[in-house]
Amino acid sequence: MSTPGTSGGTQPATGAGGVEITAAAALTADDVLVRLRTSPGGLPEDEARRRLRTVGPNALRTHRARGLAVLARQLRSPLLVLLAVTAVASFFVGERADALIIGVILAASVGLGFFNEYRAERAAEALHSQIRHRCLVLRDGRPRLLDVTDLVPGDVVELRLGDVVPADLRLLAVADLECEESVLTGESLPVAKSPEPVPEGESLAELASCALMGTVVHAGSGTGVVVATGGAAEFGRIALQLGERHPETEFQVGLRKFSLLLVRVAAALTVSIFAINVVLDRPFIDALLFSLAIAVGISPQLLPAVVSTGLAAGTRRLARHKVLVKRLVCIEDLGDIDVLFTDKTGTLTEGRITFARALGPDGRPSDETLELGLLCNEAVAAGDEDAGPGPASGMLTGPALDVALWEAPGAGTLRPELERCRRLDILPFDHQRRAASVMVRREDGGTTLVTKGAPEYVLARCPAAGGQARSMLEAEFAAGNRVVAVATRQITEGERQGALSPADERDLTFRGLLVFLDPPKPSAPHALERLTALGVTVKVLTGDNATVAAKLCADLGLPPGRVLTGHDVDAAGDDELAGLIEQATVFARVSPEHKARIVRTQRRAGLDVAFLGDGVNDAIALHAADVGISVETATDVAKDAADVLLLEKNLDILADGVVQGRRIFANTMKYVLMGTSSNFGNMFSAAGASAFLPFLPMLPSQILLNNLLYDTSQLAIPTDTVDAEQVARPTRWDVRLIRRFMLFFGPISSVFDFVTFGIMLWVFHAGPPLFRTGWFVESLATQTLVIFAIRTRRIPFFRSRPSLALLLATLTVVTVGAVLPLTPLAPLLGFQLLPAPFFLALGLMVVAYLGLIEAGKRWFFRAAPPSAAGRERTPAHRTHRRAHRFTTAGALRHGRRRAGFTAGRGRGRRR
Repeated sequence: MSTPGTSGGTQPATGAGGVEITAAAALTADDVLVRLRTSPGGLPEDEARRRLRTVGPNALRTHRARGLAVLARQLRSPLLVLLAVTAVASFFVGERADALIIGVILAASVGLGFFNEYRAERAAEALHSQIRHRCLVLRDGRPRLLDVTDLVPGDVVELRLGDVVPADLRLLAVADLECEESVLTGESLPVAKSPEPVPEGESLAELASCALMGTVVHAGSGTGVVVATGGAAEFGRIALQLGERHPETEFQVGLRKFSLLLVRVAAALTVSIFAINVVLDRPFIDALLFSLAIAVGISPQLLPAVVSTGLAAGTRRLARHKVLVKRLVCIEDLGDIDVLFTDKTGTLTEGRITFARALGPDGRPSDETLELGLLCNEAVAAGDEDAGPGPASGMLTGPALDVALWEAPGAGTLRPELERCRRLDILPFDHQRRAASVMVRREDGGTTLVTKGAPEYVLARCPAAGGQARSMLEAEFAAGNRVVAVATRQITEGERQGALSPADERDLTFRGLLVFLDPPKPSAPHALERLTALGVTVKVLTGDNATVAAKLCADLGLPPGRVLTGHDVDAAGDDELAGLIEQATVFARVSPEHKARIVRTQRRAGLDVAFLGDGVNDAIALHAADVGISVETATDVAKDAADVLLLEKNLDILADGVVQGRRIFANTMKYVLMGTSSNFGNMFSAAGASAFLPFLPMLPSQILLNNLLYDTSQLAIPTDTVDAEQVARPTRWDVRLIRRFMLFFGPISSVFDFVTFGIMLWVFHAGPPLFRTGWFVESLATQTLVIFAIRTRRIPFFRSRPSLALLLATLTVVTVGAVLPLTPLAPLLGFQLLPAPFFLALGLMVVAYLGLIEAGKRWFFRAAPPSAAGRERTPAHRTHRRAHRFTTAGALRHGRRRAGFTAGRGRGRRR
């Protein structure tokens, strides 16, 4: 666990260790800079590196694969512990050979599980090292994009709309800055910020001169100096006290329900078998060991390892396809998606927005309109850590449309004119107004308000804007172009004194349109076809104009449907909206609240909903969805709200993720269905044999060895191929299906066990050692080879080819079981050489068994009720599915906040 910095104590710390936040809030900005030995231009690079070595990374948790924790999980099974204790007791009462064999087998089983789960942990550690969050920091007086884990006290950080505050900051300057602080204070309304000191001793909710780690920039912008990082920040202290417990996902709920089913079955069989053996006056220790071995045998001990191995392998495959999941179990969630709501820019379009032209109010090209757009602009230059610092060598960062304006061919020639203007105040863009404004003074002394934003908003504030402006706008929309309107107003002497507010955006004069191009992505039609073939319905949520969005979707071949706007959403009640969503493909001019409401309404219809977005305006919908999906280049708040990150904004790789999630689930179910049915059948046979045989049908050590060999072969299941029909639609846990499968196919296995009993007793006149050897070999062969029939619903099963690894593992284990009685270990294990005719009978029984399983499959899956498709879901499951979301607002309630402060270079968080 990384706990950088100190708590500060009662005396404020100074220098590299930081300053206690309430003390910093009461000091002037200059005094805080002095105490931290820094300047408004930030720290020198050498000093920042020295402080990082002193205070440690700005991280709350460290995700490392911990061998002891993994080993503890292998040993936490009460049955294993009880069996080990009983084996030790039997050692001291004279049954030393059996006890030693049982101990060795138990150690091998635990070691196998440990090896596979530890590999999965290492995969998760590697995954977290790829998830990074960055912020804009001043170093040596120049802005740079740095990983948030590299922040130290004394760094100067720039905050912008949608940023998650990366550390505790004392604000130096603000421009209408508001922060959403409910994660710390519980206050639902955004809090206005100011650089002015506050009285000492105020509560967190009253620290208006500070921005606190984990809160979100709701509006405006600002600059602040870092006073505390990591565990020394207020957020860090609380998060570390709360711990790191993850509520379950639906996938984990299904595993837990399945485990409870096995516990009940194992308990019933164990008690009955023990009672039978005690009544038959068999040695108490032998009866207890045998009963416990039966209980261990019926429970798939390596299920966690199989699941972890499958998820880890899926994680590695997805990472190669540029998909990162925040937790391994999130992979399965991807496979459950029924409906995908996605934004448009960068997903369906190229995402490389380019400036096309500037049109004056008369519809002709206009450099003046471009100049106004450059004046009202929030793009800044930032040096990347891999490049030289400073604007000259750096890159532009900020809103995509503003960056595109500066990259326009004509922007360079306008710089001299722009330098003769002085920006007096700025009203930053927000998603309610969908506009930004600046107050600028020109060389002649005149002061102008420039407003740039959504045409609907701007034109509504231009009283004189006539039909020509609207005709120009409609023509651009019809061509599928993105358009921004520009308007101005002269500012009077009295208005210059106050700060800009939305009320100043009135009585404007329309000055023209800025036209941008964002062409459709060539790969989008194929990706949409793939998702449709996978049963995923794609719908578009966008803030863009309805005409533009509808044209793009039509060009890409999305199914036609209604186009709804934010106004339509507002006007509809919940029931009416549910009906409209079914009819609609495009939702245009929608606000963040609209997006979230649409997602929630669709989920109430009983469908699993994914939302793909990358902006601060997408965070609410990302929280609301069953599966939140964002991209590596998204805003911090969007990445924090998401379950899955795409390293490239491409629906094709999302389709890969959906397939991979379904593939992992399908392979997990193969192990579950086969394990429960064959183990149940074998243990049922053991219970029956105990009732009429004068000896134990199999020694406890032989049962455990059988189970170990069987499970070893099944570790190859995660590598298995999956039939196309198994990934064509979402499938989910259905404990009723598992129970029916176990009760139907388990007795079929028992039939052949009883046939083996008859052959051994009446054909070969077997005594205890020979009887146990014959049943051991037959039991291992039938329950292992049945995977080839159960892994597919195709009939006959050889129409579906298994993976080479599964084929080799299965055949190897069957061979080992058959050869063991021939080895020097046979006497120690209680085995005896089998007669050659037995293997002929064994071959016939295996063929008959697989044939009967095939016939049973045909009847079982035809007769299965609709629930067998796997759609067992309840409102409680939805709660579980959403509970694991890495949220901003709800993080502390679950004690597992990460907000990007724990990601990067292996300093991610623990599962």
